[in-house]
Amino acid sequence: MEIKGTAVKSINDFVLKKFGNRYTEWFNSLSQGSKDIFQSALTNGWYPLKEGVVEPTEKIAELFYGGDTTKGALESGKHSAEVALNGVYKLYVRFSSPGHVVDRGSRILPAYYKPSKIVQIERNKQSVKFKMTDCAEMDQVVEYRIAGWMYKALEISGCKTMDVQIIESIKTHGSTVFEAKWN
Repeated sequence: MEIKGTAVKSINDFVLKKFGNRYTEWFNSLSQGSKDIFQSALTNGWYPLKEGVVEPTEKIAELFYGGDTTKGALESGKHSAEVALNGVYKLYVRFSSPGHVVDRGSRILPAYYKPSKIVQIERNKQSVKFKMTDCAEMDQVVEYRIAGWMYKALEISGCKTMDVQIIESIKTHGSTVFEAKWN
């Protein structure tokens, strides 16, 4: 499984923005494979999931969130959405209904992870469930980054109260099901 360069670059940007004074410590904690990716990542390139996102996010958790990988992944995912949904996209999301934004989820996520497939399996006025499949090397770190991304996208769309949960994990079910709720 691979991750798009824009997501890789958002991880680097996240560490620089939130923990800039410890960036070198984070970078030096990475394996040589991850370092090589971060030194030459192109936004339109595709990179191995483990070295491009899993390991760097685990190091973020270890160094900045007391080892809480879930928190590190959620925060990194939120930042990724903030970066991705800027400029014209941010205006589009801001003036769209939350329902319209989540309806686009099945198009957005496969643009960042390949191979992957995400389908909407349930939708009502204030919630949606997505099932992500065809992602051989999916990791829980990635699941929580995606959940953080969804949360921030709902926030940008103007939701005041929202919740994003992983109700089925790749680790236990062979696929991932995300549930997002909002008011």
